[in-house]
Amino acid sequence: MTKPTQGNNKVEESAPSPPLTGDAALAATEILRGVQRLLFDHGIASIAEFALANGRRADVCGIATSGDIWIVEIKSSISDFRSDQKWPEYREYCDRLFFGVAPSFPADILPPDTGLILADRFGGEIIRDAPEQRLASARRKAVTLQFARAAALRAQMLRDPQKPGT
Repeated sequence: MTKPTQGNNKVEESAPSPPLTGDAALAATEILRGVQRLLFDHGIASIAEFALANGRRADVCGIATSGDIWIVEIKSSISDFRSDQKWPEYREYCDRLFFGVAPSFPADILPPDTGLILADRFGGEIIRDAPEQRLASARRKAVTLQFARAAALRAQMLRDPQKPGT
């Protein structure tokens, strides 16, 4: 696994999961939209595909006005859940860890010590709250700064997509 270096805004993994295609990609996109709408309704600013310092990439990371950090791992199918077991590595970067799935997903296969969000393209609902595991203040500061930089860089790229090096 390649760790991020100073001045390098990209984080790479040695063995990334294969990209979702077709119906699975569409389902994941719709779940993502619903999850982000739900977080927004709860006053939580979120970004998708958030790179963590350990080289992993969280599907959704959100920060509440209180400073609480939530991570949501989106699963579009049973095979997606069973083939990707990296999600426990997200715990050390958030106060609450959720799975975001479609309403038809068999929720009983998801770990009971995580939160559960049911979502579709229109919105979402928290079915099971995630247990709180408070971050240490130094880790919270590091994640918050990384979140702010990621969000600012994305906004800058939208305004100036042809800027060299972005």
